[in-house]
Amino acid sequence: MYLIKERFFDIGDDFDITDEDGRLVLHVDGKVLSLRGRLVIEDPSGRELASVHRQLVSLRETYTITVGDQKAAEVKKKFFTPFGDRFTIDVPGPDDLEMKGDLFDHEYVVERGGREVANVSKRWLTFRDTYAVRVADGEDHLLILAAVLSLDLAAARKKDD
Repeated sequence: MYLIKERFFDIGDDFDITDEDGRLVLHVDGKVLSLRGRLVIEDPSGRELASVHRQLVSLRETYTITVGDQKAAEVKKKFFTPFGDRFTIDVPGPDDLEMKGDLFDHEYVVERGGREVANVSKRWLTFRDTYAVRVADGEDHLLILAAVLSLDLAAARKKDD
């Protein structure tokens, strides 16, 4: 399980992702004031592992996740979703993921083929501005965390509109 501070993009500062015991797992350099709303995910020693940025020209709100020098996924908001928010995590090949739930309350699941592979929740936490991300064993934790962070970028943009 990972713990992430809520609404870190409102300020645009750097922040850390920790495990449930408070140990540093990842550092996020929030470059929110950039035109693309870019952020960089680093290991504890400062080595860049991944980045997320908003695509400026697209029909739907879209965020690109890059791991190393390779495009790992695109996170796209679905056009019409009457019951909560839905995003597709389009990865190379046939194993796309879907995130659905309440983006602003940080209560949603990530599924692949109808099977839950991660969930995001702040409901059970006592820390006011923190939410938890649980990722199933065998899943790409970095990719899923980057996709969750792209939703924070989307929420920050929606809030500012």
